[in-house]
Amino acid sequence: MPTSPSSSAQAAREALAERLREMRLDAGLTVEALAVRCGWNKSKSSRIENAKTAPSDADIRVWCLACEAPDQAADLIAANRIADSLYVQWKRLHRTGLRRIQESYVPLYEQTRHFRIYCSRVVPGFLQTEAYATALLSSVAAFRQSPNDVADAVAARLARSHVIRDGSRRFAMLVEESVLRYRIGDSEAMAGQLGHLLSVNSLPSVSLGVIPFEVTRSLWPLETFNVFDDRQAAVELLTAQVTVTAPGEVAMYVKAFVELQSHAVYGARARSLITAAIDALG
Repeated sequence: MPTSPSSSAQAAREALAERLREMRLDAGLTVEALAVRCGWNKSKSSRIENAKTAPSDADIRVWCLACEAPDQAADLIAANRIADSLYVQWKRLHRTGLRRIQESYVPLYEQTRHFRIYCSRVVPGFLQTEAYATALLSSVAAFRQSPNDVADAVAARLARSHVIRDGSRRFAMLVEESVLRYRIGDSEAMAGQLGHLLSVNSLPSVSLGVIPFEVTRSLWPLETFNVFDDRQAAVELLTAQVTVTAPGEVAMYVKAFVELQSHAVYGARARSLITAAIDALG
């Protein structure tokens, strides 16, 4: 496998290689002894440990068995599989415009039954109105200098949100109170968006919590992230999209979500914060 131009992907490979090396050392094996147990040349073990050669899934399983740690194979295989896609620049994803990336999420959304969504900056995509989404995606296209297909991208975003009305799925959503106050678009667009949030709790599949400014926190505000069932998480950074599939790391995002939920208010208290944000628009 060729070395990725992404430094983060290479860092992921190096971290995997270090975990394999530590496993060998914990097992009390030399590079030569490991190679004998695995049935390959010692140079292969060295190349893997130095992140010169990416191991296959089978290599990882054999390595773990040789070190008497087969229970670690699943996490290591997941980390290995996503090394190339761990950190994908938005510039690469948006090179042909924004519509395609909106549509690319549809299969994942249709497969998922339990969504956990935490947003610290903008309204969750599932809940965005047309005016709000247009203002937001217009700023994204301008900032990232993407081809301007905003109208098509907005239509695709709204179309993919149909799953929220499917009673077979559950949507647990959390937003920081700041999300209600950041003005994306003009006052009319924001008022319409906030008004839409007031109606969301009538949907039986949706639970919307708001984390108030004044709450005493045990967990700091995090970057926006989504968890799909318990098998995958997506994290949004300024420059890139990070995909997490290693079971141990996904579990950390689930843990963070549960912790953030403990800070949130729901029902009448959440509606009062949304109403206050509407009133503040003047």
